[in-house]
Amino acid sequence: MSANFVNPETIHAPFGYTHVVEVTEGRPVYVSGQVALDRDGKVVGQGDVETQTRQVFDNLRAALAAVGATFADVVKLNYYVLDATELPTVRKVRNEYLDPARLPASTAVEVTRLAFDGLLIEVEAVALIR
Repeated sequence: MSANFVNPETIHAPFGYTHVVEVTEGRPVYVSGQVALDRDGKVVGQGDVETQTRQVFDNLRAALAAVGATFADVVKLNYYVLDATELPTVRKVRNEYLDPARLPASTAVEVTRLAFDGLLIEVEAVALIR
Protein backbone atom coordinates (compact mmCIF):
# COMPACT_ATOMS: atom_id res chain seq x y z
CA MET A 1 0.00 0.00 0.00
CA SER A 2 1.21 3.49 -0.77
CA ALA A 3 -0.24 6.14 1.45
CA ASN A 4 1.03 9.11 3.41
CA PHE A 5 -0.36 9.61 6.92
CA VAL A 6 -0.25 13.34 7.70
CA ASN A 7 -1.15 15.48 10.71
CA PRO A 8 -0.74 19.13 9.65
CA GLU A 9 0.79 21.38 12.29
CA THR A 10 -1.90 23.96 11.49
CA ILE A 11 -4.64 21.65 12.88
CA HIS A 12 -4.98 20.41 16.46
CA ALA A 13 -3.13 17.21 17.33
CA PRO A 14 -5.42 14.24 16.70
CA PHE A 15 -6.36 11.77 19.42
CA GLY A 16 -6.85 8.26 18.12
CA TYR A 17 -6.81 8.95 14.37
CA THR A 18 -4.87 10.65 11.55
CA HIS A 19 -6.18 13.87 10.02
CA VAL A 20 -5.21 13.13 6.42
CA VAL A 21 -4.37 9.94 4.57
CA GLU A 22 -3.14 10.59 1.06
CA VAL A 23 -3.46 7.56 -1.20
CA THR A 24 -0.69 7.53 -3.78
CA GLU A 25 -1.33 4.16 -5.49
CA GLY A 26 -3.30 0.97 -5.08
CA ARG A 27 -6.77 -0.54 -5.37
CA PRO A 28 -9.51 0.78 -3.06
CA VAL A 29 -11.66 -1.62 -1.05
CA TYR A 30 -14.86 -0.50 0.66
CA VAL A 31 -16.14 -2.62 3.54
CA SER A 32 -19.77 -2.16 4.55
CA GLY A 33 -20.53 -1.30 8.15
CA GLN A 34 -19.87 -4.33 10.33
CA VAL A 35 -21.86 -4.99 13.48
CA ALA A 36 -21.66 -7.49 16.34
CA LEU A 37 -23.34 -10.38 14.52
CA ASP A 38 -21.74 -13.82 14.57
CA ARG A 39 -21.72 -16.21 11.58
CA ASP A 40 -25.25 -17.32 12.48
CA GLY A 41 -26.55 -13.73 12.45
CA LYS A 42 -26.97 -13.54 16.23
CA VAL A 43 -26.03 -10.43 18.22
CA VAL A 44 -22.89 -11.02 20.31
CA GLY A 45 -22.28 -9.29 23.64
CA GLN A 46 -25.70 -7.88 24.51
CA GLY A 47 -25.08 -4.66 26.44
CA ASP A 48 -21.27 -5.02 26.33
CA VAL A 49 -19.57 -2.54 23.98
CA GLU A 50 -16.13 -4.14 24.43
CA THR A 51 -17.36 -7.58 23.35
CA GLN A 52 -19.35 -6.08 20.49
CA THR A 53 -16.39 -4.01 19.29
CA ARG A 54 -14.18 -7.10 19.28
CA GLN A 55 -16.78 -8.96 17.16
CA VAL A 56 -17.01 -5.97 14.81
CA PHE A 57 -13.23 -5.94 14.32
CA ASP A 58 -13.18 -9.73 13.85
CA ASN A 59 -15.84 -9.28 11.13
CA LEU A 60 -13.82 -6.46 9.54
CA ARG A 61 -10.71 -8.66 9.55
CA ALA A 62 -12.63 -11.46 7.80
CA ALA A 63 -14.07 -9.05 5.23
CA LEU A 64 -10.65 -7.58 4.48
CA ALA A 65 -9.06 -11.03 4.23
CA ALA A 66 -11.68 -12.05 1.65
CA VAL A 67 -9.99 -9.66 -0.81
CA GLY A 68 -6.41 -10.14 0.34
CA ALA A 69 -6.29 -7.09 2.61
CA THR A 70 -5.36 -6.65 6.28
CA PHE A 71 -5.79 -3.91 8.86
CA ALA A 72 -2.42 -2.54 7.70
CA ASP A 73 -4.20 -1.61 4.45
CA VAL A 74 -7.00 0.40 6.13
CA VAL A 75 -6.91 4.14 5.43
CA LYS A 76 -10.34 5.19 6.80
CA LEU A 77 -12.74 3.99 9.51
CA ASN A 78 -16.21 5.34 10.27
CA TYR A 79 -17.69 4.52 13.67
CA TYR A 80 -21.38 4.69 14.58
CA VAL A 81 -22.01 4.25 18.30
CA LEU A 82 -25.07 4.51 20.52
CA ASP A 83 -23.02 6.10 23.32
CA ALA A 84 -20.01 8.26 22.45
CA THR A 85 -18.73 8.03 26.03
CA GLU A 86 -17.79 4.43 25.14
CA LEU A 87 -15.18 5.59 22.59
CA PRO A 88 -12.22 4.98 24.95
CA THR A 89 -13.28 1.31 25.14
CA VAL A 90 -13.72 1.18 21.36
CA ARG A 91 -10.24 2.66 20.87
CA LYS A 92 -8.73 0.18 23.33
CA VAL A 93 -10.11 -2.75 21.32
CA ARG A 94 -9.25 -1.10 17.99
CA ASN A 95 -5.62 -0.82 19.12
CA GLU A 96 -5.50 -4.62 19.44
CA TYR A 97 -6.17 -4.85 15.69
CA LEU A 98 -4.49 -1.74 14.23
CA ASP A 99 -1.09 -0.17 14.77
CA PRO A 100 -1.69 2.73 17.21
CA ALA A 101 1.32 4.53 15.71
CA ARG A 102 -0.27 4.53 12.23
CA LEU A 103 -3.99 5.01 12.66
CA PRO A 104 -6.27 5.64 9.68
CA ALA A 105 -8.37 8.72 9.16
CA SER A 106 -11.64 8.25 11.02
CA THR A 107 -15.01 9.66 11.94
CA ALA A 108 -17.09 8.80 15.00
CA VAL A 109 -20.79 9.58 15.17
CA GLU A 110 -23.24 8.99 18.01
CA VAL A 111 -26.54 7.64 16.67
CA THR A 112 -29.88 6.86 18.29
CA ARG A 113 -30.30 3.42 16.74
CA LEU A 114 -28.54 0.86 14.56
CA ALA A 115 -30.04 -1.72 12.18
CA PHE A 116 -30.98 -4.33 14.83
CA ASP A 117 -32.02 -4.16 18.45
CA GLY A 118 -29.14 -4.80 20.83
CA LEU A 119 -26.39 -3.41 18.59
CA LEU A 120 -24.15 -0.80 20.21
CA ILE A 121 -21.58 -0.14 17.45
CA GLU A 122 -21.07 -0.32 13.70
CA VAL A 123 -17.79 0.29 11.86
CA GLU A 124 -17.15 0.63 8.15
CA ALA A 125 -13.72 0.65 6.53
CA VAL A 126 -11.89 1.81 3.44
CA ALA A 127 -8.67 -0.01 2.58
CA LEU A 128 -6.10 0.36 -0.15
CA ILE A 129 -4.29 -2.69 -1.51
CA ARG A 130 -1.81 -3.29 -4.29
